[in-house]
Parts: sequence; structure tokens; C-alpha cells
Amino acid sequence: MTAKVFVVGVGMTPFEKPQSRDWDYPEMVRLAATDALEDAGVDFDLIEAAFAGYVYGESTSGQRAIYEMGLTGLPIYNVNNNCSTGSSALMLAAQLIQGGVINCGLAVGFEKMTKGALDTSSAGRTNPLGRHFETMAAQRGFEKAPPAPQIFGNAGIEHMERYGTTREHFAKIAHKNHLHSTKNPRSQFQDEYTLEEILDSRPIHGPLTMLQCCPTSDGSAAAVVMSEDLVNELGLHDQAVEIAHITMTTDLPSSFEDSAIRLVGYDMSRKAAQQVYDATGITADDVDVIELHDCFSANELITYEALGLCEEGKAGRLIDDNDVTYGGRWVVNPSGGLISKGHPLGATGLAQCAELNWQLRGLADDRQVDGAEIALQHNLGLGGACVVALYRKN
Repeated sequence: MTAKVFVVGVGMTPFEKPQSRDWDYPEMVRLAATDALEDAGVDFDLIEAAFAGYVYGESTSGQRAIYEMGLTGLPIYNVNNNCSTGSSALMLAAQLIQGGVINCGLAVGFEKMTKGALDTSSAGRTNPLGRHFETMAAQRGFEKAPPAPQIFGNAGIEHMERYGTTREHFAKIAHKNHLHSTKNPRSQFQDEYTLEEILDSRPIHGPLTMLQCCPTSDGSAAAVVMSEDLVNELGLHDQAVEIAHITMTTDLPSSFEDSAIRLVGYDMSRKAAQQVYDATGITADDVDVIELHDCFSANELITYEALGLCEEGKAGRLIDDNDVTYGGRWVVNPSGGLISKGHPLGATGLAQCAELNWQLRGLADDRQVDGAEIALQHNLGLGGACVVALYRKN
């Protein structure tokens, strides 16, 4: 039998506009990690290994950040997996616990970013996204729009062409997530917008407008992960949330064939979700609350289908029927998602983890999903990696 792994404490800073205040990543990590340890009710000395996720930074930024918590000589693993970095750090912690290597680990994610669109240049080296951009250009050309919204916007265009999805469907996703964020004090944006304001905001690419795109952000999130034996020893059952299964997939041959939807990770997401469902015996219908990677509204829409919330081509109906918000079949991105909560790349996966743990522990305040017992996390990075995790109330 596979050893059980639990999240026993989570922490998160507010996500903020880059350069909006005078702080740097060591302080961000200290705040998030301190909150996670206090939430768990344990001291840093109990941590046997730490896993530091970030995309922009030097090779031992993880050490510099975690040294703020104390100098205990523990191993610190620096993790970079594009936008799925935070959940990759969490997965490594879970695997070492599952394998009996450690009993308690700290996963942290952080980012200090610059304003504006993401920098996708590679300083003279082979661009890790080069194959994706070349495929995009061959499929639909390469325009002046920033590459990230262009590649995801093309996926939205394809969904419209194939299934009759409308601009309003994408805008409704952004409307929902901005509305959810008004109840999240850690969200970068907490403003409510009308559907018309979202549709009329600055066009970016395809169906995407500015209010349907995630912002760059500064911030950090953290989780304390523990073995079942240690949970029992410390009497942490009431707050422990089981990671029922966590898995990672990377690009498949289909990613580079003839589909803009598959180019942005649809098949990675579908495969990872199926692995989680197969491993746990739980299906999408059993899930109560979901945090998924809505870097752009188009990605949230296609991910509904990849996660098995509906058949291919039917995501628009889910949106029209209000099945992805409070009162519907699932509440998706109660935090506000990347679109409104913000997207400090290395922290995003652990922020998703934090939100879902708060939901399952009944600590999400005005965002609380009634009766939440099973939660699903989806974190995607182009280039590519997709991490899907399923959490179960202990």
C-alpha cells in the first residue's frame, strides 16, 4: 500500500503588482513559510528538506530565501518548471515522504517579477518554447501580440471554429473569476467587472481581452507536507488534508501536430487528470471545488473538457448553465484564479494548494464552498509540464 501524504499547514502572502511595494523574495518566502509553519503548529527545525520553486532568479535563490527561516543544514532543492513550478515543488516533497526518505517537508514558491508581458527570450541559448512557437507560427502565423496570449488565444479561436463557442463564453469565465476575487483579500485584483466591461477592455489576441489575461505578480505561497506517521504522532488529524494523488505529465506527440488546443497542453492535462482518477477511484463528478490554471480565459474553458467536467466541445454549456461557480456542480477558481488573484509563476501552484486546503478545512471565509470534501488542482506550464493533484478531507 502506498504511504499517505498530508498537507498540515499552508501560508500565502498577498499577490501584488510588481514593484508596488519595497520587498524582495526572501521576505516574501519568510512571510509565507512562517504562516505555513504556524498553521501546522510546528517549528522549522522539524523540516527535513525544503523545495523552493521559482522561475526568475539565480541558481541558489531557494537557499537565500529559506535561510530566512534558519540555518539547519537541511537539503534545499531549487525547482523551475515554468508556470507549474510551485506544484512541481509540492510533488517532490510528497514523493520523498511517500518513499520514506523524509517525514516532513516544506514546499515554497515565489516570484519577484517585472511589469508587462512575460520575457520569453533566452539570451542566445535555444529557447525552450521555440518548438511551441514554431508550431504556432506554422498553424496560424505569428503576430505582434505577446507570445503567451497569442498561443492561448489561438486555442480559443480553434474552439470557436470547431464548436461554435462565442466571445461571451470566454468573457463569462473572466467575469466569474473577477467576481470570486472580490472575496479574497490576498488577490491582486479585487474589483468586480460587468460582462460588457470585460468584452470592451483592450483587445489582446483572438477572443482575449485584457481583463481575460492574468497579470504578472509578486508573491509567495508555502505548504508543510507530512507523513501519516508524523501526523499521528503530533495529533494533527483535524487539520491534515490528504494528497490522495499527485502526478505530472509532459508534452505528447499530439502537442505538435495540427491543433492549437493541443499545443497549449490539452492532452497533458487530460492524461494527468485521468491518472489521478485512475489512482484514486474518484471521478470529476465526485469533486467539489477546483483550482485550475486560468492564465487566460481560453485555457480555463478548454481545461473544463480536459479534466472531464464535460465532453469535448461542451464547455460553453457548462458556462451558460452556471455549473462552474457557486450553486453549480463545481466551484472553479474560488480564489479568483490567475486572472484576478495574480500569477507570480513560482508561487501559483502552491497558492492553489493553499486555497484548496482552506476550502477543505472550512477556513475560506466568504469564499467557502459548502460541504467541500474533495478538491482538484490543475497547474500547467508551457514547455511543458502539467501537474494535477487531488486532495481529500481527512
